[in-house]
Amino acid sequence: MSWYAHSIPNETDKSRWQTLADHLKGVATLAAERGAKFSAGPAVALAGLLHDLGKYTPEFQARLEGGPPVDHATAGAREIVALASSADDRFVADIMAHAIAGHHAGLPDSFGSDTSLEARRNRPHGSLDPAWRDEIAPILDGLTPAFLLKPADKSRLAFRTAFFGRMTFSCLVDADFRDTEAFYMQATGATVDREWPRLPDKVDDYIARFDRYMDEKRARAAETNVNALRAEILLHVRSQAQADRGLFTLTVPTGGGKTLASLAFALEHARRHGLERIVYAIPFTSIIDQTAAIFRQVLGDEAVLEHHSSVDEDRASGREAADKLRLAMEDWAAPVVVTTNVQLFESLHANRPSRCRKLHNLVNSVIVLDEAQTIPLPVLRPCLRALEELAENYGASIVLCTATQPAVAAPQFPGGLPLGPDRELAPEPARLHQQLRRVRLAHIGEASDDDLVAALGEAGQGLVIVNSRAHALALYRKAAAAGLEGVVHLTTRQYAAHRRRILADVRERLKDELPCRLIATSLVEAGVDVDFPRVWRAEAGLDQIAQAAGRCNREGKRPLADSIVSIFRSTEHEPPREIAQLAGDMGRITGSHADLLSPEALLDYFGEVYWRKGENALDEYGALSAWKLSASADGRGVAPSFDYRTVAEKFRMIESRLAPVIVAIEPEAKAALDALRGGLPAGAAARRLQSFIVQVPPKARDLLLRNGHVRFVQEEKFGDQFAELLSSGLYKHERGREDIGLVWEDGDFLDCSII
Repeated sequence: MSWYAHSIPNETDKSRWQTLADHLKGVATLAAERGAKFSAGPAVALAGLLHDLGKYTPEFQARLEGGPPVDHATAGAREIVALASSADDRFVADIMAHAIAGHHAGLPDSFGSDTSLEARRNRPHGSLDPAWRDEIAPILDGLTPAFLLKPADKSRLAFRTAFFGRMTFSCLVDADFRDTEAFYMQATGATVDREWPRLPDKVDDYIARFDRYMDEKRARAAETNVNALRAEILLHVRSQAQADRGLFTLTVPTGGGKTLASLAFALEHARRHGLERIVYAIPFTSIIDQTAAIFRQVLGDEAVLEHHSSVDEDRASGREAADKLRLAMEDWAAPVVVTTNVQLFESLHANRPSRCRKLHNLVNSVIVLDEAQTIPLPVLRPCLRALEELAENYGASIVLCTATQPAVAAPQFPGGLPLGPDRELAPEPARLHQQLRRVRLAHIGEASDDDLVAALGEAGQGLVIVNSRAHALALYRKAAAAGLEGVVHLTTRQYAAHRRRILADVRERLKDELPCRLIATSLVEAGVDVDFPRVWRAEAGLDQIAQAAGRCNREGKRPLADSIVSIFRSTEHEPPREIAQLAGDMGRITGSHADLLSPEALLDYFGEVYWRKGENALDEYGALSAWKLSASADGRGVAPSFDYRTVAEKFRMIESRLAPVIVAIEPEAKAALDALRGGLPAGAAARRLQSFIVQVPPKARDLLLRNGHVRFVQEEKFGDQFAELLSSGLYKHERGREDIGLVWEDGDFLDCSII
């Protein structure tokens, strides 16, 4: 009897169907290529051979001809453990069993629920035809990488092993997808363009492009102290690229050129060590397109993949290019990937094949974490452990890149990263801070909105940053009512495409020395390149104060004495609870430092924050305690108890309590909704619409729905995924009158034409 893995739709002649042995051997080969990069080739090759073992049954062969669904993954998860003989190989076989069982539905928990690996292996199952042993002849030898045998405390070994399981899962599911795709492409005569340049082949060209870009930039730049320091920083950082792979910090004051310096290091370091990829992770979607655009300008479009929730696949020219981009987002195949912290860290704690496929491409890469201090406190510890694991056992180099370096180095931070002073890439951060001092802080105590409006009135150009959208709106309206010229409002009430236009206008007004009074929330601190002579900042954590200071006298063209960042306590708007606590942490170290923006003060501040939060609050979802090792039931070795599915369901970088509303008042957004109604896949539509979304409180969206201001697009098909604003009167965007964004508070009105 012949055994098949895949049929061809509407084709009864089986001569062109893919045989099961061909598929299993093909997946094993592809998986081994991926796993070999971290000494897991034999283990993932075996998983590839056994992942579809359950297809060696009459029931599955009948499925290929229209029969009922069949569980074809559990059989391999059983057999791989049964085949193992030594204790070490049985241990790794147990890990591979999770990957095999989950190669469609996702990595399961070891125990507990009906979907756990234990429950699945204990269910009644049909008999496998013995032909599989002759057709694929699996070999169990040398399954265990040396790094899993290194001495380590039990908790670290458990995490290391679980991490290894997720990385091998990535190899398996990517190989399975690629082999299956190749079969169907050949069978149907279709083609798919998924080839990107290899970084090792192109790195010399990229470095030459970088040098030309910097030469042109220097030729246009004025000779200032700031630009001289940027040049010094870049030269020094590039010189450090010869260092051994591992963990690094890059501590450069805001405006010191750390984005280009970190790219230069990554390119030179990749050339020195033959690394395969550069991954640049950014905390805020509001600046990812800005960074990706810079990298494309430097390296060329063919080098850079931009992957985040608001990527627009139709930026690619033509359908084939769009398909290439969509596929590359699934596996990060490009030489330079610009992504978000959410994509990076949630994938590193995911269990679904679609999220995990790309993880093996982090092996032998340079990973730059821009604004590293923004890793959310509830997930700080597991994120640090994942970074350490990538650096220690997967050949990656990690760069923590920020002006406000978090105090996460061991031993000051228990369980922190092994970061010695020799791993700092910048030249003397303390000296840089002194030389790049462009502002002074002034604590002005309590201030009312009237006080702030009066202060703005005295300053032709000024920036006020507050802690909530409600405060920003109230202050903006008060400043506009006072008749101040050039008053601008910038918050997440506006969708991203609208905010980009507002910021472009702000930059033009600043450059032309026109009146410009910007009232914003903290989103303006997220790497937004603006340069105001005066800044007022509502009380917050010291890292946020430092980021706000980076928007004042950014180019160092004004006297330091006149470039004041005034810190105030609002008399009318209470800060959110977490912001108030961080302000309290700052308050406790204020008296100990004459210069609160110095590296020493920031180190002290972060230590205060971590001490207050405590260890458990830095791993709120229990992602480090979800992995356990214990004696196996037969007493012949060690067995894992891993909660892959549970961790994936809980782990969130951003605990969003907001609900999206699509504001389709621009042609691009309207076209995307029309395409969605016409059959555009939901994922593609979501990417096209992301720049036109405003996040609102769930109760506010419910009110908008009840009063007919919002409706769900094709609710019967997509549920609540696409909520479209119908009452455009609720979105205030008239330049010269009100440029506010979505005023959901007016949702009580049934007729928005009167607003």
